[in-house]
Amino acid sequence: MTVRSLPFDRRGSSAAEFALVLPLLILLLFGIIDTGRFFWELNRSEKATQMGARMAIVTDPVSPDLVGASYVSGTIKAGDVIPANQLGTVKCTSTGCTCETAPCPSGGGTVDSAAFNLIVARMAKMNPLIAANNVVIRYSGSGFGYAGAADETMDVQPLVNVQLQNMQFRPIALLGFGGWNLPNASATLTAEDSSGSISN
Repeated sequence: MTVRSLPFDRRGSSAAEFALVLPLLILLLFGIIDTGRFFWELNRSEKATQMGARMAIVTDPVSPDLVGASYVSGTIKAGDVIPANQLGTVKCTSTGCTCETAPCPSGGGTVDSAAFNLIVARMAKMNPLIAANNVVIRYSGSGFGYAGAADETMDVQPLVNVQLQNMQFRPIALLGFGGWNLPNASATLTAEDSSGSISN
């Protein structure tokens, strides 16, 4: 083959075209896989919060101040239904509980670590990457419950919201060099017996 005939030689054209298209094909393939993985992780987060909320409404409350709170006052007598506005929003994380919206039960903002860890452990069965710092639990007034209950459970039956936040998604198409936070997942249920450490 002479130098003059080289520009007209077509024997390697298929290989050159394939080499140009292959990276785009691989990127498209991994993009499709990552899209499926993203929605899988999103669904797992939502199911984990639902499991956490179910656990939270049937076991001991994370905020011990809710158990000892009395709602008997000048306008509410023992046995009366507790209005929703008698409990604001108590926000609990693994480090403590704070009053997000007043009124809240008085107390030191302590958190029942055993109760909190039970909820996190239940959620981690759905997604093992869930850690305590990813979970936020809120209690707010629901309009259920009777003032002056004689037992050692909560008088009020609050709405219990379990939120999962700051969960990372790392696409394989970026080879682990990047990622982003999944949207926060949240589930809310009304408290049931709120006593004990076992859930179905």
